[in-house]
Amino acid sequence: LEAHRFDAAAGSLLAWADADGGIAGAVAGIGDPLDPYAHAHIPAALPAGDWHVAPGLDDEARKALQLGWGLGLYRFDRYKQNTRTAPRLVDTFDDETFAVLAACVRVRDLVNTPTEHMGPDELETVARELAATHGAMVEVIAGDALLAQNYPAIHAVGRASHRAPRIIELAWGDPAHPHVVICGKGVCFDTGGLDLKAAAGMRNMKKDMGGAAHALALAGLVMARKLPLRITLLVAAVENAVGPNAFRPGEVIATRKGVSIEVDNTDAEGRLVLCDALARAGELAPDLLLDFATLTGAARVALGPDLPALYANDDTLAHDWLAAGQRTRDPLWR
Repeated sequence: LEAHRFDAAAGSLLAWADADGGIAGAVAGIGDPLDPYAHAHIPAALPAGDWHVAPGLDDEARKALQLGWGLGLYRFDRYKQNTRTAPRLVDTFDDETFAVLAACVRVRDLVNTPTEHMGPDELETVARELAATHGAMVEVIAGDALLAQNYPAIHAVGRASHRAPRIIELAWGDPAHPHVVICGKGVCFDTGGLDLKAAAGMRNMKKDMGGAAHALALAGLVMARKLPLRITLLVAAVENAVGPNAFRPGEVIATRKGVSIEVDNTDAEGRLVLCDALARAGELAPDLLLDFATLTGAARVALGPDLPALYANDDTLAHDWLAAGQRTRDPLWR
């Protein structure tokens, strides 16, 4: 280590050979041992093979290593196969850590998939697959049925697309347990509508369903861990497209709540689909309502790409959430 001047700086790694020229071991600089991302560089830097953790790592640091190893190995390979043989971590894996990793991978795969293969139909398929796996119930209202069932804002935003807009509702759990409603914004692509985005602003709009991806993954995680909760998942899935029947600036549209909205800019579609979903959530009178959305680029401008904004009307809950974020090295801003 001295010969290589290895200083154990965060993000560093050094492997060395044995007398026969094989790999004898490796040491990594990780910084904060409880931060999963402090470990994420390790599998990318190691050669293929089975790797074991040296003694001395406590349980919490070991969990962080396991999660970071999995996140560091992630590659989106649906369209281009990853030919690298990855190193394998040989360890006794923590069940909860593995479930969290699976949820993270689900979010990444959903967000990374282009809209051609991740539209409202595909989000519905994901919800139905989760329901089938965990014994949940799913109800979907799509197309013009949204008007008949009083989801007019979701219908207005998605009506110009060749893929029908919809509200997806999944229910799971014991009615005796606390009721949590999880809402997700599922705008599978956002052109901006008739207030068309510029090319640079439209380029990555496949990710405008990131809120739905998080909601689906969180619901799957709760069910996989069999937490003592009753959950309702609500995903408003649309594509904000341009077409002859696209909603227009200046139109006045109804909402499920009964409040009329005058559209000033069709690129502010996220709050329109969410207002119908949140109105439905309010009707269910849950003990807790969680909402995930890529609602405004202003948050990214202010906070950067790695710090999500948290808005809450319950200070105690917000404090607990912020504390949990600090404890797991996954912070938020409020």
